[in-house]
Amino acid sequence: MADMTVPAYLAGNYAPVTDELTAVDLKVTGTIPPELTGWYLRNGPNPHDAASSHWFLGDGMVHGVRLEAGRATAYRNRWVRTRGTKVYDEHGNQDLTQGVANTHVVRHAGRTFALVESSFPYELDCRPGHELETVGPYDFDGRLTTAMTAHPKTCPTTGELHFFGYGGFKPPYVTYHRADASGQLVVSRPIDVPAHTMMHDFNLTAGHVVFMDLPVVFDAEQAKTGRGMPYTWDNNYGARLGVLRRDDPFGEVRWFSVNPCYVFHTLGAYDDGNRMVLHVVRYPYLDDPTRKPAPATLWRWTIDLVSGKVAEEQLDDRPCEFPRIDDRLAGLATRFGHATSTSGPDQPERPNALLRYDLESGDVVRHDFGPGRTPAEASFAPADLRPGGPGWLITYVYDAATDTSDVVILDAADLDAPPVAEIHLPQRVPFGFHGNWMPDELPTLRSAHGD
Repeated sequence: MADMTVPAYLAGNYAPVTDELTAVDLKVTGTIPPELTGWYLRNGPNPHDAASSHWFLGDGMVHGVRLEAGRATAYRNRWVRTRGTKVYDEHGNQDLTQGVANTHVVRHAGRTFALVESSFPYELDCRPGHELETVGPYDFDGRLTTAMTAHPKTCPTTGELHFFGYGGFKPPYVTYHRADASGQLVVSRPIDVPAHTMMHDFNLTAGHVVFMDLPVVFDAEQAKTGRGMPYTWDNNYGARLGVLRRDDPFGEVRWFSVNPCYVFHTLGAYDDGNRMVLHVVRYPYLDDPTRKPAPATLWRWTIDLVSGKVAEEQLDDRPCEFPRIDDRLAGLATRFGHATSTSGPDQPERPNALLRYDLESGDVVRHDFGPGRTPAEASFAPADLRPGGPGWLITYVYDAATDTSDVVILDAADLDAPPVAEIHLPQRVPFGFHGNWMPDELPTLRSAHGD
């Protein structure tokens, strides 16, 4: 019988693991594509003391599997060793070097960062022999003075890293940042919003940055309790999208109203003449105490820059989360996107599956993992230099029957086929958040065009 004194986010495969392991020459079923040489890294909460007040608040742990030309040569998991987790002191002062660093792991300009949106990024050492050890907080040589989103986006044509920071008890509640391809922070500008809202993700196109000012608002009274997340759904706040031109980063932000909703994660966005097309995973509301929870589904927002209106269209009624594309098409039109569907105690009818959306035809193909086998977010690993071309989806899969985890590799273009390879891990990997395939050599849109 389940222990009712343990919160759901600390039980089952949400429960933390206690050991940091290094294992080599992993057992594999199937054949790992020989083109894949690099690390598949994923971050997630794994509280040191096996306790936290919310799933989002556990200490970060990065899990990594090393692939080398058809072999799974190593698995490692390491806590991100931060300086502490108390981001605000009793006077409301913010220490951006503290945080849980538990949400994402990304690479830019030769550095690997573990991210959480309440603090500075934490740099990890990925040199041979030092893989996943913590270097420390990183502030872009003192130029970063806000927190950093866990969802930065790299422009494939310029190599720039676009991101923002949000939070605080006084304006500006949001600041937009841009680092160039060499890693130098070159743009930081405030974005005027009326309140501190939970702004988890944003949108990037070739010509614009789009911020989502949505009605999940900081709740000071909830924050004082120290229990759970300090945010509340506000029926009166409204919802809007803020559009900033990339060629005028200190210029006007144009705001466009949308129906109240919440978006944790965006799939992709692109410019289409005088329009902008955004694909997002949209909740009709979030943590509204007057209504039962509602799942997120895939939607399309089309912003008309001439009329000032936004067309809103639901593309599918299947619940999903953790949307991803071929990241080399970030900001550009892409035909295919992927998302994760999982079952649970309250949704036993949902498949444990990865979904492949054809954004042109509307077709959806899925890979079912079967009862008790739960996939995580899947990262796209390209097979060659053609953005949007062939590749694989890589994900961690937890098997409840055996209490074990595998890394599963699927052919993205033949998603309903059996896995290409399953890499069997020496311990289970708790449910977590986001990660990336990090090849030793990174093909880009520029190299694909011969630039």
